[in-house]
Amino acid sequence: MDTKELGKILSCPITTKVNATGRLAAVMIILFGKQPSVLMTERPKTMNHHAGEIAFPGGTWEKDDGDLLDTAIRETREELGIEMTRSMVIGNLKPVTTLNSGFTILPYVTILDVLPKITPNSEIASLLEIPLVPLLHTIEDDKDPAHKSIMEMYTFKFENHLIWGASARMLKQMHDKIL
Repeated sequence: MDTKELGKILSCPITTKVNATGRLAAVMIILFGKQPSVLMTERPKTMNHHAGEIAFPGGTWEKDDGDLLDTAIRETREELGIEMTRSMVIGNLKPVTTLNSGFTILPYVTILDVLPKITPNSEIASLLEIPLVPLLHTIEDDKDPAHKSIMEMYTFKFENHLIWGASARMLKQMHDKIL
């Protein structure tokens, strides 16, 4: 599968608001390369929320953000130094709620031919450039009792990294659309 096919599958009208009463956040799912890869980040173990987890760049909605797409673009710039515009976003996935911190997260999708220069900030411990289709094939039910709740939980694996929680539920949506 190439990025052109991927773009056709994941393109959709863009939603900028969610119907939620709790805390709001947005992430940017950055797909890139001829054989699509996805850019994910590892959070430092010292963070207040989601310490040490594998995640997409993004964060909390702020009053100065016009909408959640503005949040995803701002957070991507702050965390990675990547300048994005609204026109670079091809669609979004369904909102996902975190179980431990109560955020409702709206995931946006962009496809880039190549990754620009990345300048990670202190919220990023490391960057992971993960081949997308092989990653999606690693899906398993999350067997960790500490992660179980009333929601379906999944895991994905890349090298020695385990992706679970909200990020895994976003990947599951992509899994279901792509595979």
